[in-house]
Amino acid sequence: MILNKIAHSAQAHPHLVSQSNAFQLNPVLFEGSTIANDLQLLIDILPERIRRALQVVDLDDLIEIVMDLGRLPEARFSEGNILELGEQQITLDEIHHVVKHMGYFTSDNRAGIPRTLHRISAMRNRQGDIVGLTCRVGKVVTGTVDPIKDIIQSGKSVLLLGRPGVGKTSRLREIAKLLSDEAMKRVVIVDTSNEIAGDGDIPHPAVGRARRIQVQNRDRQRETMIEAVQNHTPEVIIVDEMGTEEEALAARTIAERGVILIATAHGHTLENLIKNPMLSDLVGGIQTVTLGDDEARRRASQKTILERAKKPTFDICIEIRDRHTLAVYPDVAEAVDHLLRGWTLFPEIRKVDMETGATKVLKTDFEVMPGHIMDTEPGDFNPGPFADHVRDMAALPVGQEEFRVFLYGISKSFVDRILERLNLHHIRITKNVYDANAVIAIKANARPGSKILKLAQDYEVPVFYAKTNTMPQIQRALREATDAEAGAFAGQMAHTPFEDEMELALREAQEAIDTALSEKEAVELAPRRSYIRRVQHELVEKHHLTSVSIGDEPNRRLKVLPPKSRE
Repeated sequence: MILNKIAHSAQAHPHLVSQSNAFQLNPVLFEGSTIANDLQLLIDILPERIRRALQVVDLDDLIEIVMDLGRLPEARFSEGNILELGEQQITLDEIHHVVKHMGYFTSDNRAGIPRTLHRISAMRNRQGDIVGLTCRVGKVVTGTVDPIKDIIQSGKSVLLLGRPGVGKTSRLREIAKLLSDEAMKRVVIVDTSNEIAGDGDIPHPAVGRARRIQVQNRDRQRETMIEAVQNHTPEVIIVDEMGTEEEALAARTIAERGVILIATAHGHTLENLIKNPMLSDLVGGIQTVTLGDDEARRRASQKTILERAKKPTFDICIEIRDRHTLAVYPDVAEAVDHLLRGWTLFPEIRKVDMETGATKVLKTDFEVMPGHIMDTEPGDFNPGPFADHVRDMAALPVGQEEFRVFLYGISKSFVDRILERLNLHHIRITKNVYDANAVIAIKANARPGSKILKLAQDYEVPVFYAKTNTMPQIQRALREATDAEAGAFAGQMAHTPFEDEMELALREAQEAIDTALSEKEAVELAPRRSYIRRVQHELVEKHHLTSVSIGDEPNRRLKVLPPKSRE
């Protein structure tokens, strides 16, 4: 994390000076979406010396301002940069200055500025006195629902899942505006912490014509959800962060009354949600069933199995894997049934091109492929975002770093025996394509155009083939994969032509990075094999830049994009 101090003169930091008035921020382009904010209202409540310090700072990517008693005030930005605002420590008077302008804090130690999305959160000592403030910048992000606009307008209930910070609440805000303004539906937002529609009695314009019910405290969200249905005749109800069993039951009550429900829930993936006893009812609930002998033999399963208990509350589930990648399960009931049976799922992947903003559908069919992956368990084939699983290639010496392989049509027991016999403890079998260093596949099962090859190409994972499912063939494929990774098998360090190609590719990538930073232009690299492209991607990301793969094999190559403009 970079730590800079703001000097008394703007000339000391020319790269931080905005080309326009620091407070009159125009909408800027961010990852294919438009962002607008009303930052002046937040800055107005800050102490005078902090306001002066911010006048020489480009605030387009500002995330929050932190004021902790006895420490220097800080401005934090989206790229991880932290700027110290002056050289004097925060005093109690300065904290009281901000608190006085806020009025009061709720029981969850949050306050806001009316008709804005800005949020001020308090830290208290043991006596209940406020000793720290986090002034979070609220932004209206538009364009986030374009990849799923057809789903939102389908008239079905939709559940959004994803880790914190991937934009679930921003999408809910835009969904409210889409359904209330364009679709002309009666939309009611159940706003627990004023996250969706902002603080104050008047909802933020970003939610359009949607109405908003504020929740007095977190424990009353369930009652407020039911109240919204009973009293205000909505066609659509929007709820953020359902996390208790009572809220899951309230959601089922709403759905049974014919009201469309758009919500987010605690959980990263659909599989996580199934395993969560408090929220599994959202996707139908899980029950234990004992099969008869004949039925167990027919299914080739144990006599005691898990099955879905009832109809899911939500028709569609969307996993937000990162800001650019969405996994869509268009039939939640079918998806849950398949996961419980241990079948392989292929959700529809919608990926936003960071350069053009267009949505690319990587898979259009929701299908199951039982029987292809041998000796495996439920959820083995789980494609996910490459960006969330970047490896640091230089962290460990070759031979000590973990090498992950994904098996497709390969006997896991054979691989385990090979690894044990050859003492290859650094090789591990992974259940996720995106997390693998290599895919080992039976050649007959991975023909050109097959789903596994398409996924391997999307996530820049090389594929190595075994002609038959025998130990000699599998061992040969493993040797080829590890030779490509390290130049030797089982930790040997022999020099190979692959190492020369890798060194040349990394040098080329570094030159492209330097050009993109200095000349602010996109640079295309020479075509490379998939594994080398993956390492180039990682090198580009370490320099806080973005790269995309373009073209088709064998001419597929990287394009290094310049940094976002701050002008």
